Amino acid sequence: MNEARPVSSNQHGPHEDTVAVVERHLNTVFKKPFQEHNLRAFEEINAQVEDWKGPVILDSCCGVGESTAKLAAQHPDAMVIGVDKSAHRLARHSHYQNNEKGQRYWVVRADLIDFWRLANQANWALEKHCILYPNPWPKAAHLSRRWHGSPVWKNVVELGGQLHMRSNWSLYLLEVTQALMVSGYQAQVSLVKNNDEVMTPFERKYKTSGQPLWQLDADLSKET
Repeated sequence: MNEARPVSSNQHGPHEDTVAVVERHLNTVFKKPFQEHNLRAFEEINAQVEDWKGPVILDSCCGVGESTAKLAAQHPDAMVIGVDKSAHRLARHSHYQNNEKGQRYWVVRADLIDFWRLANQANWALEKHCILYPNPWPKAAHLSRRWHGSPVWKNVVELGGQLHMRSNWSLYLLEVTQALMVSGYQAQVSLVKNNDEVMTPFERKYKTSGQPLWQLDADLSKET
């Protein structure tokens, strides 16, 4: 296994435009048309959610779905849904299934820019929302490509629940903390504990290479 390199960036602190960008997106309507394949994927899983009476956990950017399977094992009374836009990554999911534990969960191929907006329109109320090791887009010029710098950010906030994020780039999570403050919520950033269960292949690589790993937790059901 190749050693994972730490994130390299021309930023030395949270982006100076984070607050202004988030404020602008919170006060505008995102009108990007939905893609047909995302609509179909959402309709299929939404039918399951509408029939479900228990808590719903969303595992966004789930990749190969290892984290989705582990979340299902950790929360056997919840409906766990993993979403990723890559058919290639999701095709590798069978390697991470552990059906003998009786997990009941779904992995869905869809673009989150559409999926989050559709989930909001359908009035989903999440128990927990995990976004583990999202693409950091480390160049300063790429702030708008980070989730908290995107017009879809307010949909993440509106989905509610306990937001849990992890990254090997602390600045990313510090920017998310700023974005949450602008959105009316507080967050805590801390180191992932050495004895915490490894949730994704990326996390395993980062941990093996000795990188510090960071996590953010925020209760999006309670505005400050």
